[in-house]
Amino acid sequence: MKSLTGLDATFLYLETPEMPMHVGSFNLCELPAGFKGSFHQEVTQHIAKRMHLAPVFSRKLVFMPLDLGHPLWVEADEVDISFHIRRADPGKKGAAAMPLADAHKLCAQLHGELIDRNFPLWEFYVFDRIQLPASQGGKIVAGFFSKIHHAALDGKGGVMLANALMDLSPIPREVAPPDPTRRRKLESDLKLGKMIGSVFSSSLGQLVKAAKSLPSVASTFGSTLARQSVGSSAKGIKAKMPMKLAPATPFNTGIGSGRVFVTATVPLAECKAMGKAVGGSFNDIVLWICSTALRNYLTQHHSLPKKSLVAAMPVSLREAGATDATNLGNQVSMSLVELGTHLAHPIKRMNAIMASTAKVKSSVQSLKGLLPTDYPSLLAPWLVGGAAKMALNAYGKLGKGAMPSRLPMVANLAISNVPGPPVPLYLAGAQFLTFHPLSIILHGLALNITIQTYAGHVDFGIIADKKALPQANDFAKAIEAAFKEALALLTMTPPVTTPAVAAPVIAPISSVKTRKTLVPQVTKAAPLEKSPSVKRTSRPDTVSSTNNSTPSNAPSHGKSVVKPIVKKSPAKTLKHKVASV
Repeated sequence: MKSLTGLDATFLYLETPEMPMHVGSFNLCELPAGFKGSFHQEVTQHIAKRMHLAPVFSRKLVFMPLDLGHPLWVEADEVDISFHIRRADPGKKGAAAMPLADAHKLCAQLHGELIDRNFPLWEFYVFDRIQLPASQGGKIVAGFFSKIHHAALDGKGGVMLANALMDLSPIPREVAPPDPTRRRKLESDLKLGKMIGSVFSSSLGQLVKAAKSLPSVASTFGSTLARQSVGSSAKGIKAKMPMKLAPATPFNTGIGSGRVFVTATVPLAECKAMGKAVGGSFNDIVLWICSTALRNYLTQHHSLPKKSLVAAMPVSLREAGATDATNLGNQVSMSLVELGTHLAHPIKRMNAIMASTAKVKSSVQSLKGLLPTDYPSLLAPWLVGGAAKMALNAYGKLGKGAMPSRLPMVANLAISNVPGPPVPLYLAGAQFLTFHPLSIILHGLALNITIQTYAGHVDFGIIADKKALPQANDFAKAIEAAFKEALALLTMTPPVTTPAVAAPVIAPISSVKTRKTLVPQVTKAAPLEKSPSVKRTSRPDTVSSTNNSTPSNAPSHGKSVVKPIVKKSPAKTLKHKVASV
């Protein structure tokens, strides 16, 4: 018997039929050569042998009498694996394969449905046959869609869980069976006296911990605010409010049960090289890609605000190297990042993003270890759950009418970046080709972009309310177009765009005034490092484009000419452009 932390329990308190609080992923899978059985059956048998490796599979919720405190995790007496692992497609012999677009629609529908709290909080759906479109090779693959409640684990915990279930080769590794002497929690642990006693002891412990940390919190928080406001005033600069309200967008609306889910994929090596070239990080580059895509999409649909869009970004508080599969609870906080979508020039937009992320890093680093991931549980379901749910539901009711533009929001959308495994993973002998995440949308934040790196590429999972992102496929194309535009800018090659999304006017890097502390004037670009190649089968949906050489008569801007960060090779695709200058 273990009590949920305050942060984990909050995901339960906030949940409504319109706002499920689970996360998931959709994977395309390449079956072993000559495989003729049922992938659904193979996955079921495979996971049945490994359920003891992760507590999330066998623990379920028990709620406190009268909601006196946070719910408890207890071990389920038994788990009906056929209930939790389901077939997604018809699975009939001779049935046509499901088109990929239909698989995306089904994932969106399933992701909008609540997980039954009477059982362990996870569901898996297996696709035996998915037909890829001709543009992605047209072959038949399998698919795997997962749902796990956010109360049970956060994004990094999900990666740790995947490492427990997956293999590094098509041949599943041997796993020791569960210990037969392992004792389950006895029903006596659930007696009323023990349950109430655990509430008071947990609450007392949290209050003592909070009281002890108050001096440190006050000191650190005060110095952080001073750096952001008083420090600026001391330099003669007008102090700014530490938090700005986000502008109104179509994404800031009440949500219903309808969902849309689309995906995009770009190469990882090029993203890392671009980060190095501009003196930033990989995270800065994916935010830049999202910012460009958002700007182009909103411009195309005549709804780009004059102010910068603001993204809510989770920040992991988990210690580096933490891999304990028995403790996968949420250890995250939230930060706000300005995306610079009001700036037409891509380099200025990059500067704005880097300035914003630098402030976030400074603030979070100062407060890390002091930011609470728990709070006293006594009466928390009444106090926390009631107030938060009331506020979100009120926004949902107002947001469905003409009120969204009048309701203040601190962010326009949520963007998460989850580092994933660098090598291919296998489930029941099938190789995962993609790893597209699905996260949570809320009343007022009806768009979520979650990014996961996996085996040499970057997978974008985009989930939204239907009315917030009506042209979802346009936005997925805008993500891939934004990557190509960024790469073209930094390699001095003409940008490649889709017909639906117009490219911004891009000036050479040497002609752009940049912040010296962020993106210095470039006269010699940083070389593209060689990245270790990963031996794996070809992906069906990786972006590829040619690197057109710059014309010899192209005008130079100023006395220096920017050298491309990639060798000029007109016939090579992005996969083969990882070469040093």
